[in-house]
Amino acid sequence: MTQPITVDQKYIELFHEYTHALMPRRVFLDRLTLMAGGTVAASALLPLIENNYAKAAIVEPNDPRITATREEIDGGDGVKVKTLVVRPRSAAANARLPTVIVIHENRGLNPHIEDVTRRMGVEGFLALGTDLLSMAGGYPGTDEAAAQIFGQVQAPKAVAELQNIAKLAAARPDSNGRVGVVGFCWGGGRVNDIITSPATPANVVAGVTYYGGGSGWNANVANVKAPHLIHLGALDTGTNAGNNAYADAAKAAGKNVTVHVYEGVNHAFNNDTNAARYNKAAADQAWERTIAFFNQHLKA
Repeated sequence: MTQPITVDQKYIELFHEYTHALMPRRVFLDRLTLMAGGTVAASALLPLIENNYAKAAIVEPNDPRITATREEIDGGDGVKVKTLVVRPRSAAANARLPTVIVIHENRGLNPHIEDVTRRMGVEGFLALGTDLLSMAGGYPGTDEAAAQIFGQVQAPKAVAELQNIAKLAAARPDSNGRVGVVGFCWGGGRVNDIITSPATPANVVAGVTYYGGGSGWNANVANVKAPHLIHLGALDTGTNAGNNAYADAAKAAGKNVTVHVYEGVNHAFNNDTNAARYNKAAADQAWERTIAFFNQHLKA
């Protein structure tokens, strides 16, 4: 998929509502059918607006450039957080690598976020793809099943787990002690929580947010110590206001917060498994900026 697929914005917004408002799938399908004018049209639209993990990953699980293992990392609250740990195969056995924690959208550590984690490994980082659904048993294998249990995930508890994981990550023998966090959608909001939290360990030295969901971070800008990069889609009316309010307050306070807005693109423009929302040009540019940002702050 190289060119954006043109789908009427009303269908994209319906899917966004479905995935973020815990709408029952039957209700979503009924509304899609009504909006599209019938079941045939709705059936044609559904593959375009839903995520399709059968699409080839950008970095396949068996890619020879990386090694990947499954670990359970202590969240500090009795939860063992299921984690995909990826290293560049080219790194020496005793190498101490800059470290990135990858935080998923509101469906858990699904195949797309595992792919993002592997991409970080290819870029030379020790990458930890965390499954914050672990407090509810872990990603169950499909996004539909994940939606049924994601309501059990408490954001403050997830942030505390990530803060503990960051401490443990920095102490790993294969880490250089400098940790970055990157998150998407729900995970982007948790990056904002981490960057603005006074409890975040000092070894978290950089954060990257992709269209993070939430608000209220502007009240906590005094706690911001790490440089912070934020990517937003211009058509994403659901998350931009909270991120922009935070960024404006942070800049006024002299904090190192940078926002890039990508014109003509939607929420989740980085997700290449979604034909309607994925925008390769914006995704590639945001990724290049993300890697340059982490190279600057984690490899210093």
